[in-house]
Amino acid sequence: MSFSGLLTTGCIADIMRGTELEKPVVQILGSKRIAGGGEQSERYRLLISDGQNLYSFAMLATQLNELHQNGQLAEYTVIRIDRYITSVVNRNERGEKRVLIILELNVIKPGASIGEKIGNPQPLTETGAGGSAGSASTSAAPTRSESAGSVSNGSNYQNRPAGGMGSAPSGGGSMSLQDTLTHPINSLSPYQNKWVIRARVMSKSAIRTWSNAKGEGKLFSMDIMDESGEIRVTAFKDQCDKFYDMIEADKVYYITKCQLKPANKQFSTLKNDYEMTMTNDTIVQECKDACSSMPTIQYNFVPISGIGNMEPNAVIDVVGICKEAGDVLQFTARSSGRELKKREVTVVDSSNAAVQLTLWGDDAQNFPASTNPVIVIKGARVTEFGGGKSLGLVAGSVMKMNPDIEAAHKVRGWYDNGGCDNVVSSVSTRTGAGSGYTTEWITFHEAKEKNLGNGDKPDYFQVKALIHSVKSSNAVYKACPQPECNKKVVDQENGQYRCEKCNADFPNFKYRLLVSMLVGDWTSNRWITVFSDLAEQLLGKTSQEIGDALEFNKEEAEQIFSAISFKNYVFKLRTKVEFYGDSARNKTTAVAATSLNHKEYNAYLIKNIQDMTGIGKH
Repeated sequence: MSFSGLLTTGCIADIMRGTELEKPVVQILGSKRIAGGGEQSERYRLLISDGQNLYSFAMLATQLNELHQNGQLAEYTVIRIDRYITSVVNRNERGEKRVLIILELNVIKPGASIGEKIGNPQPLTETGAGGSAGSASTSAAPTRSESAGSVSNGSNYQNRPAGGMGSAPSGGGSMSLQDTLTHPINSLSPYQNKWVIRARVMSKSAIRTWSNAKGEGKLFSMDIMDESGEIRVTAFKDQCDKFYDMIEADKVYYITKCQLKPANKQFSTLKNDYEMTMTNDTIVQECKDACSSMPTIQYNFVPISGIGNMEPNAVIDVVGICKEAGDVLQFTARSSGRELKKREVTVVDSSNAAVQLTLWGDDAQNFPASTNPVIVIKGARVTEFGGGKSLGLVAGSVMKMNPDIEAAHKVRGWYDNGGCDNVVSSVSTRTGAGSGYTTEWITFHEAKEKNLGNGDKPDYFQVKALIHSVKSSNAVYKACPQPECNKKVVDQENGQYRCEKCNADFPNFKYRLLVSMLVGDWTSNRWITVFSDLAEQLLGKTSQEIGDALEFNKEEAEQIFSAISFKNYVFKLRTKVEFYGDSARNKTTAVAATSLNHKEYNAYLIKNIQDMTGIGKH
């Protein structure tokens, strides 16, 4: 049986000259696996034939690897190439050598059904590729197709009027990329050296600097996307200075002449086997007329009330409105000696919950707190402290103020119509504000029955409890005077106090509170531990004032402690079984204490009554 009519005879030579062909049909005569830096980086090189010529510089795009691994591209298989590109990898006096990258294909006939080589194909020479087949002429001036990278008519590349310019400019960006043939991101590979992409910036990191024995440096990275996929781009040193200020998140840019290399999956979760590094030749130009086909940033918003149930370090999208913002705090980091700026912002949404957002550096300094802006964050990180959840920005996070999107307009309308008045719960605990939390209401008896604190992780619950008594003995300790160190110091009885953590001696110390309280609800009592910040809030005195009173005026100190006895609070508690030698003890610590909100507590009691009696259920 003859199969000669299946193949597009002579198509390989035409493709290598830069001629655009629509869906040529070739036969696979062999393949070779090219190992990379991991499973996702491996490539397959194919030996293909059109019945007349053989060509071994054909590469399978990584998204097609599965076809090869499943045996669908076995020897003698006939395929139709639905989408491809070529790129010059060598040019000399004999002509050009190109690599053919197959992006999409269809199997016309499996190799097993053919079982033989079709025709008598001969290896394609460089002269055959660069000029007329079999001639000795050198390569002529490249055509537009050769310069920009040949594509099939069936591709999804964006074709624009030629405008007298075909290839990416090699200069410093003085030539416009507006009229250039652009390539989809998922078609890029290290085997191409001429391409232009048009992509939207999803996120842009802050500039990071480093200094070591090899010298100093800086970098920033950005994640970009088009209709076909996404990729990370990193700029170092001179390129960092050149491009950082001009590039803005959510804008569309033409980009060319970056170096591609296998992606480091340890630092990137993008769905691409490669990442880009800017070079001295890199050109970036803004696309002023980005059409509607260019995808916009997609959000998957999580309601603030749901953040309390999320795992620490989860990365989420959130939309809310600034209810209030604290002052900018400036301090020196003890580990690095750097001056830092920090600001806490309370964000609320229509789930009637609040969360603390921590901003640093310029974000903290420039935040427009007085205007109560709508805040939209792509890629906020969830952090946990004392059982409460907060949000922070990381490299790759994008924060926008009052963006023109439907979700932002909805939360603004909710806020302007008094929605903020209904916010009674906070998923964060560091503010100490508000009486409601997403933590479950549990009595002390129920906590014991459920064996809370016996698991691998601590348990959290909240309870309305009365303070019965406060231990004044050992309620304070002498701590390291350093701002960020609370380690207990050793009195060396020579006017010096030693901190083992800081490995230093100091002529002074600071008092820190560590108070034990007996609290009880209507079911039982429990001793709890209250640390400095919360203890100061409950006692109404600073640690220094209480420490001085305990040392110089015991009667005044006892009055301070007894003043809060028999007062009711809603305590948010952390409980965990800890081992001291061979004995186990359930240690319960207060992470928040607020005055009782009778309206909220009554609603909780009514719900309990309904659950027990079935009243109100249908």
